[in-house]
Amino acid sequence: MIAANWQAPPHIKAFTTIRDGGASGTPFVSNNFGQHVGDNPAAVAANRALLRQQLPSEPLWLEQVHSTIIVNGDKANSTAVIPTADGAITQMANRVMAVMTADCLPLLICDRRGQQVAAVHAGWRGLANGIIEQSVAKFNVAPQDLMVWLGPAIGANAFEVGQDVVDCFVKQRPQDLECFTRVGEKYLANLYQLARARLADLGIKQVSGGDYCTYTQQELFFSYRRDGQTGRMVSLIWIESI
Repeated sequence: MIAANWQAPPHIKAFTTIRDGGASGTPFVSNNFGQHVGDNPAAVAANRALLRQQLPSEPLWLEQVHSTIIVNGDKANSTAVIPTADGAITQMANRVMAVMTADCLPLLICDRRGQQVAAVHAGWRGLANGIIEQSVAKFNVAPQDLMVWLGPAIGANAFEVGQDVVDCFVKQRPQDLECFTRVGEKYLANLYQLARARLADLGIKQVSGGDYCTYTQQELFFSYRRDGQTGRMVSLIWIESI
């Protein structure tokens, strides 16, 4: 696993899994947590069971649909119907929030006092449509009192997009053009930079992470852009009982 490298209070626990160390076979080798990608259900169950041993409770799994929906993890039941959402927030101790990714950007968020945490799944659609803004609005403190860790996502030299994606961002926020590098008829998009710009607009200064590339670091990460059919990492955060 990769622990979040940030200045969160010590009772905030946060990490992202890597692809090694699980039970899944080819092409999901080996620590896949996605039930929706065509992997053997028994292998996914085994991977989740092994993960569960490291956690204080079952994670709140989400059906992620590239929306801007953030659910209240205090009310959602991890053993009931899986919520359709792309983020979850909680104030409860030992309640694990989780998002799965395989190129999209996971954001783990907490307040300075460590009383509220959220896990957010942000692909380019979510970023363009305001999932960061929606997530921050769910906290009961000012944005300036939040800190964010940007987990592993596809890097700025690997994420090729078309003019339509650029236009989607620039028509809302013209300065986003600086987050794209033109290469022929296409562009390279910088998800980390797009996220940092939005966090800065909100007044959030404590932003860490953004150091990995899921596409190029094949030994560590699954990448949908690289492999097509592939597994999913999971990023998790919770408030440990004090």
